Amino acid sequence: MKKAVRRAVAPPISRLRRRGFGRRGAARLIAWARHERLATWLVAGFALAHGVLWTAILTQLKAAQDVHFDVAEGYAWGQKLLLGYGKHPPLSGWVAGAWFDVFPPTDWATYGLAMATVSVGMMICWQIALRVVDRRRAFLVVVMLALYPIFNFKGFKYNPDLLQLVTLPLLVLAYLDAFDKRTLRSGILLGAAGALALMTKYWVVTMIGAIGLAALIHPARMLFLRSPAPWAAIVTLAALMIPHGIWLKQVNFAPFLYAGGTYAISSHLQSVQLVLGYLGHNGALLALPLVLAALALAWSPRRWKLPWQDPRAFLAEPWSMRDNQGVRRDQALNIWLIQGIVAVGPPLGALAFNVYLKTDWGISLFFLVPLAVVAIPSLRVPGAAVVRLAAIWLVLTLLTLVLAPQIAIATLPHDAEGRFTHISYSQLSRQLTEIWHARFHSPWKVAAGYTDVGEQMTFYSPDHPMPLTPYEPWPSGLTSLEEAKREGFIGICQIDDWKQAMCDQWMRENAANGERIVVSTRHFFKGQASAATKWNVVIVPPGR
Repeated sequence: MKKAVRRAVAPPISRLRRRGFGRRGAARLIAWARHERLATWLVAGFALAHGVLWTAILTQLKAAQDVHFDVAEGYAWGQKLLLGYGKHPPLSGWVAGAWFDVFPPTDWATYGLAMATVSVGMMICWQIALRVVDRRRAFLVVVMLALYPIFNFKGFKYNPDLLQLVTLPLLVLAYLDAFDKRTLRSGILLGAAGALALMTKYWVVTMIGAIGLAALIHPARMLFLRSPAPWAAIVTLAALMIPHGIWLKQVNFAPFLYAGGTYAISSHLQSVQLVLGYLGHNGALLALPLVLAALALAWSPRRWKLPWQDPRAFLAEPWSMRDNQGVRRDQALNIWLIQGIVAVGPPLGALAFNVYLKTDWGISLFFLVPLAVVAIPSLRVPGAAVVRLAAIWLVLTLLTLVLAPQIAIATLPHDAEGRFTHISYSQLSRQLTEIWHARFHSPWKVAAGYTDVGEQMTFYSPDHPMPLTPYEPWPSGLTSLEEAKREGFIGICQIDDWKQAMCDQWMRENAANGERIVVSTRHFFKGQASAATKWNVVIVPPGR
């Protein structure tokens, strides 16, 4: 008998066309990523698309709740241009003020501000990558950052921590340029970048210290240290920080009192627990872009069974022992040193000195990890891997956009009676604004309440009253008790909150003759009603 002969069956024309279109699109993407001029437009367009898509996603994901009080606080700070705001340096308030001069104080605009911040950070990180690796690898770094949760759903709240994703990359970029050029101008720019970072949050001293140590450890350190660049940077930084230093002295170093009073450690065991939580939290966040990038680099359609048949071969696929011309090893060493120091320095310091280490403080310290990995000379980065990772980003982003309304409902926190527990500060602000207008026929000027309440009134009330926090030893400077009594104010204490007793005591001391009422609020979302929240409200008229 004759054996049956298998004949290859040609795929349908439509499939060939789709395959051809996909290959042409992938080839065009890689060509743009490599092109000296078009690469800028590609990365800018990618960052813009990322920011717009994730603004839409976050607006839907967070639709059942009001904005985080950190965001409302930033908005409040932006109402006045000061040299500091009690707890932090002023830059985050200045940026928020500029943003809301253009956009209305709405929930979506706050998420837009957060995503604009991370998108600008991505652009700066791309510029950093260009100093270290070729353009194809630099674009891969940008896509990895877009998959890093800090640059998407974890970056939903704008605050000084998030703004560091702009100022710290600027600082690293300025350092790489100064290390490379070693000119007076590059040193001045490095000092200016350092001052800008310090005006964001004092925590940036970790990165400044890491850069200083990297410069001292680097084999080419003497070339850098003998140039005017580092010394010009130091002088420029010191000079630019003089006005803020004067403000610090005037307020008796209030930000440091805030840090010492808020983040006190009770025992060494607590310090150990915080460090472990910090490392675990930030390690888990980094795992997503690193694992997805590893899959994109190692995957090959011709060897789709390889990961299961031979895991070692699959892991070895992206590596090569050939010399790599796409990596500048001197600048790559700077990146490895800086990232290594800021990765291990804060945890070791926290353990050694029993310092509080908050998980969110790692937000700004690991943005160099993707570049540190991509800059490994033996790592092969084929164009197909870049396309795969970009496709993964697109699919995950669009899928999240489609599922966002369902995710918002599924993640609602509920109490024992099945009611979701988000507090409606926006409703409270509207009610109190109407009450004030009905009584005094004038704008509401001051809202007295703790940070999670007062700043929300500033954001949501159409009058945007200035917040006044009871018993705060580090006042923001936006208003004062004397001004509040002159202009009149509304005092707000949440009933059954752990701060209620202190809040009520402050009201008795400073608003003894005020009108007292109880207000109830409830949030409604998708046909569901939240648990009711009750408030003790004290209305103090102007001039009393």
